[in-house]
Amino acid sequence: MLAPSEFTGKQYFHSQAMVFRPESRHNILMSKTRRFRQTYIREWRKHRGLTLEKVADRLDMTPGHISMLERGQRGYTQETLEAVASALQTDVASLLMRDPSDPEAIWSIWDQAKPGQRRQIVEIAKTLVKTGT
Repeated sequence: MLAPSEFTGKQYFHSQAMVFRPESRHNILMSKTRRFRQTYIREWRKHRGLTLEKVADRLDMTPGHISMLERGQRGYTQETLEAVASALQTDVASLLMRDPSDPEAIWSIWDQAKPGQRRQIVEIAKTLVKTGT
């Protein structure tokens, strides 16, 4: 670790930029891009046919902020997730666990099923879990 007296304006830049140390001719990347837990925000936005700008307007955020959330480059709070879920007409759990673009996912099948079919799906699932076949 460098002592505070070793820092000068010409040798050191922003923490995420390259750092040039006087004792070295090599450039060293000081920090890696921080990744947060994967979400399905982008998939839900596209599923709803919305642009980054439209979602950003609904949330009073910038499109860049939404994009960073989608790419896992920005953290989020429960409050943010609830607001995003509301803007995308889904729930927080779905933002975190459910890819609406996967047609083979059980929830995609469930969403397409009529009420009578949903009852059948539940009964089949119960039987499968109970008997293993």
